[in-house]
Amino acid sequence: MKRNGLFALIALALTGFGTAAQAQDYSNWYIVPRVGAVIPDSDRQTDTSLFTGFGIGYWSTPNLAVDFELTHNNADFESDSIRDGHEFENVGLGVSARYFFGDSAASWRPYMLGGFGFLRHAAISGSQIAPFKKSGWDPMLTVGAGVQHSFSDRLAFRGELAARYDRDNNSRAYFTTDTSTGFFDAIASVGLLVSFGGEAAPQTIESKPVTPPVKQETSCRDLDDDGDGVNNCDDRCANTPAGTQVGPDGCAIAVVIDLRGVNFKFDRPKKGESNIGPTLQEPTADSIAILDQAVDTLQRNPAVRVEVVGHTDAVGTDEYNQGLSERRARIVFDYLTSHGIDSSRLSGPTGYGEARPIDTNDTKEGRARNRRTELEAQK
Repeated sequence: MKRNGLFALIALALTGFGTAAQAQDYSNWYIVPRVGAVIPDSDRQTDTSLFTGFGIGYWSTPNLAVDFELTHNNADFESDSIRDGHEFENVGLGVSARYFFGDSAASWRPYMLGGFGFLRHAAISGSQIAPFKKSGWDPMLTVGAGVQHSFSDRLAFRGELAARYDRDNNSRAYFTTDTSTGFFDAIASVGLLVSFGGEAAPQTIESKPVTPPVKQETSCRDLDDDGDGVNNCDDRCANTPAGTQVGPDGCAIAVVIDLRGVNFKFDRPKKGESNIGPTLQEPTADSIAILDQAVDTLQRNPAVRVEVVGHTDAVGTDEYNQGLSERRARIVFDYLTSHGIDSSRLSGPTGYGEARPIDTNDTKEGRARNRRTELEAQK
């Protein structure tokens, strides 16, 4: 009763496999010759025998393969058996389903198997002895596990261990009182799977949606056509020359270069005097610092052009004061060019003599402030 229940359970499982296979659209045929050994049930009183098999199979899904198999083994009876010196032949016809675990692209894949079919038992020696029937077919069930290693899409190795239930009532019927009708044998085998026809087992690759690049919209606030650092929305002077110092509205701002504090000693510089230091009113260092600030301002504003002009107080003749103012403008002009300011950015030197005082000439202090030079920005 237990054996009949096992038979029904495995048959039901295989029927389920077959139903699942019909729902698939994949088919890849292969052949698989096998060789191994049958380790018999001890009640058979036979020796371990050579097992051979040949299967034709197909992949019904990437994880399920179904094989139609022909198997064979000749069993010799043990030396202590009444049938010593005789043997019988097992020829099997069956179908097996192998369920493979893991991804179909993996090189090593374990599997479990279940199968059913029929075995033909036939005496091939000693057939004249009464205990042997001539031949007979009996049902069988097979369960087991194995591993498959793929060498390529077309070639793979299988190794497996299986238990076979053989409802044999032919090979051991030598006593009329013997009612044994079934045996459990172990089968160890290796096989070489060779695929043909169709394509390799399909692999499902999940495709990710491609997100189109988001087009970045630009506005006038993202643009600065004249490169002055003010965006086009706020720039009211759209074509400001490069290097021009501009305000928040993008328009040029007046550059004020104030040389107040750079005052000269009375009647200096003399004709031919080129060193500015001795000509300046004390403290000389303060005047030099103001001149250096002017150099820095001009360097940071390369688009600015200035006119270098000189002035005097009212002491002396107009003609003398005109020449003196020109010498003062010249010595400042030369100081600027000697400190890196290109002469093309400087106009002059120009002298205005005593004609443009900024303070009274009636006091010593007023006259000192009138002895000066200036940088006038050009438009």
